[in-house]
Amino acid sequence: MTDSRAVVLFVSDIHLSAQQPRTAAAFLRFLSLVPARAGSLTILGDLFDSWAGDDDLDDPFIATVVAGLRALASAGVTVQLMRGNRDFLLGEDFARASGLSLLEERHRIGLPDGRPCLLSHGDALCTDDTAYQAFRTMVRDPAWQQAFLARPLAERKGIIAGLRTQSEANKQTKSMAVMDINPQSVARWFIDTGTVVLIHGHTHRPGRNCLRLGDLELTCERHVLTDWDFDGLKPRGGGLAVDADGIHEFSWTEAQG
Repeated sequence: MTDSRAVVLFVSDIHLSAQQPRTAAAFLRFLSLVPARAGSLTILGDLFDSWAGDDDLDDPFIATVVAGLRALASAGVTVQLMRGNRDFLLGEDFARASGLSLLEERHRIGLPDGRPCLLSHGDALCTDDTAYQAFRTMVRDPAWQQAFLARPLAERKGIIAGLRTQSEANKQTKSMAVMDINPQSVARWFIDTGTVVLIHGHTHRPGRNCLRLGDLELTCERHVLTDWDFDGLKPRGGGLAVDADGIHEFSWTEAQG
């Protein structure tokens, strides 16, 4: 039997907000049980549905989430977070308060079975959506972020709400194929980073995909994480558990009650 401390859990796209109380309760319950199941938890983006800046840490809802993460870290679990397309403004103040470390996009690790693996939120691979990639480049620019964070918190929240509304409207005019991962971009990442496994979220299309790189005679794996939603009609949550025996999906159905 695998030692639980040798298990690494991966989740993404929790989209926490005060307006989704059941999802938040399910995730906090999940955090409380992780120490008995794994030695490490990595969140690959979109922990929050939006993030206006680390000066919002006093918000009661956010404080509850921070406390849950801090308790997990205090229990000896290594907690890591990669910023997503909705919470890309998460910063070091949040990381320190939560007891976790931040990961940059395209983070390379070694899996317990020895295979080199790449971690990503996933949105950078949706290269067919050129309008989104232009927006992503803009908001990831340090100068843009510095100017945005200099605005009053309430103003920032209003701007973010407007951007979210516009984003949802834009999705109605885009095909699913345009908003999905570009296979050629995935292949390029594998080649550039020397990895054979990719784990990411963002697309909300969980599953395992294999990609054959003919020139290198390699079969690479792409694992897509599920999103979490316990406030909708079809509750769902979960992720991947990785140990020496491989990569396994897990479903977080215990929290539905």
